[in-house]
Amino acid sequence: MKHIKFKIFAKIIILQIIVIFMMSQLVPLLLNYPPNSEEPIFQSQIEPYSHTMQYLSLGSAYIILYIIMIRILFKNIFKYLKKDKKKVTYDEVKKIRNQCMDMPYRLTLTQVILITVILFALFFSLNTNVDMCFRFLLVYFAFFTMVIIISNVLIRSDLNEIIKSTYNIYNNYEEIKQHDKFYRNLMFNLTPFSLVIIITISLLGYAKVCDSIGERNYFYYKGYLENINFNNYTISQIEKELSNITLNNETDYYFIKTNNTTIFSKNNKNANLSHFFLTYADTYLKETNGRVYEYYGVAEEGYAEKITLANGESALIGFKYETTSSELYGFFITISLIAILAYLIIIYIWSKNISKNISEIAYNLSDIAKKQNIIDENNLPILSNDELGELTDSFNKIKSITRKNIETIHDNQDMLVERERFASLGQMIGGIAHNLKTPIMSITGATEGINDLIKEYEQSISDPDVTVEDHHDIAKDMKTWVYKIKDYTEYMSDVITAVKGQAVTETGDLKEEFLVTDLVKQVDILMKHELKNALVDLNIESNINSDTSLYGNINSLVQVLNNMISNAIQSYQGKPNNHIDLIINEDENNVFFEVKDYGAGISKDIQEKLFKEMITTKGKNGTGLGLFMSYSNVKAHFNGNITFESEPNKGTTFIVSIPKVKVE
Repeated sequence: MKHIKFKIFAKIIILQIIVIFMMSQLVPLLLNYPPNSEEPIFQSQIEPYSHTMQYLSLGSAYIILYIIMIRILFKNIFKYLKKDKKKVTYDEVKKIRNQCMDMPYRLTLTQVILITVILFALFFSLNTNVDMCFRFLLVYFAFFTMVIIISNVLIRSDLNEIIKSTYNIYNNYEEIKQHDKFYRNLMFNLTPFSLVIIITISLLGYAKVCDSIGERNYFYYKGYLENINFNNYTISQIEKELSNITLNNETDYYFIKTNNTTIFSKNNKNANLSHFFLTYADTYLKETNGRVYEYYGVAEEGYAEKITLANGESALIGFKYETTSSELYGFFITISLIAILAYLIIIYIWSKNISKNISEIAYNLSDIAKKQNIIDENNLPILSNDELGELTDSFNKIKSITRKNIETIHDNQDMLVERERFASLGQMIGGIAHNLKTPIMSITGATEGINDLIKEYEQSISDPDVTVEDHHDIAKDMKTWVYKIKDYTEYMSDVITAVKGQAVTETGDLKEEFLVTDLVKQVDILMKHELKNALVDLNIESNINSDTSLYGNINSLVQVLNNMISNAIQSYQGKPNNHIDLIINEDENNVFFEVKDYGAGISKDIQEKLFKEMITTKGKNGTGLGLFMSYSNVKAHFNGNITFESEPNKGTTFIVSIPKVKVE
């Protein structure tokens, strides 16, 4: 077992070397580096360190930080590997198993923090335009994300080997903790990989479009300048000739560069000839037939010619132009975001369907296990010819041998909790379609409106009666639609964020500072569907500052408030056209959430038992688990309290008080 530590570090180092090599090959392609600009001789004239040295330095730093991170996270596991297994205690086995199960999540979270720090450092160290900087960070984010995916896969096999060793020590050891759901694991593993693919394809597409625009501008200006022999011209004559050439875009400009003078078009205040541009022209002008490029990843190019002036002095003349635009940039960002959003929705639905098939098998297993006599029971139906079908078939074979053992299996409290969680999660998921349908339809309408404006604009290009003001009006209408789409997508993002936060069950230890307004927003989003179905209104009255914040797990507190609002809805016993008040107040030390209904109220005998045991007023449809866990959650994780006031047939008010101070 001691060799596992060496294997983990060896895999990390080999993986980093491979990634560094891939970066050196793919980054120039993804960022559309100028031809020949990766030549060491040329780079030495531009930067103090070659790109190869930069990749090696960044990769080495990441390897060192990653190894330090592994040593910290695997500290107890490495100690276990060195220890005599005969001296390992039950508690140590439990601790090691839990850490191995959670390690992929811990590694991912730690690496995300590490990546964020590195990207921020790169962002503040890059002295270039926003477009290039953003694409540069996207490339590095994609590669680092790929490291996360592959490293988790590689280390997973070593963790499994460690877990197997613990079973050799305690063969009859019961399950330490509840397993994650299959669909969450599937999304956890597929989402980063798909993000890398979407980012890579988007950057490649953006690079190709920019190259195409640059090539079009190149031939445009080349066609003009090749027909004029500027040799033996004076600077004023050259400037006159260049000013007579119609610019392909209003941001384009001409330049005249001599040893002592640099002249630009008068209409462009941002005109400049960088050291990179001039060095590239001096080095590769003949090789590229006059096509000159701007700094690595910067979407600017130019066409240039070297001439001899009338006074015998050499000069570089030509035009410089951008190969991108804000519209193109926005288009690719929008398409990428839509693709990511569509993927998340599709993969969520797909993974849920797979998980549903597995759950059906698990449900049938538990259903059979509850029966006292299964001799005459039919085998489980085989619904597919894949691994799930093989699993079902294997169970049927085992069942025929172990019927007597299956008769002793019974439900336990964990199954009850799991079913209730499934029911709550299923109800929440049922509201997704309702919450997203309206913005999706609105986005569809907005895109149709933009498409109509595009057609109108294309028709107006050659129309002499269309004025500049008309063009501005069309652009203004387009911007209006774009802003609407942005609002809709932000709302959809809020819905998905809220649902995702509630779908994850193992984030109880994740504590962070959050705004009360964000908490209320998530509650409003998640409860909207249930409130609408019950024909009950939720009136939110906030009497706090907009920057008031709390510390803890926001998803946990959302569940508490959602449970109370659900109880308030059920207090009306199906009667429509009622309302619930959610009132938020604060004092110097606490924030108070009041959930007030005007329904059936709580009887005196139940009031005395509330919060002391799991008790319900819903009969066989309730377990009393929700309110009991809410009270325990507020007490344990927020050091808060829940009180209530209730009168039969007049309503109930629950008051949740949460301290503003941090509770570790």
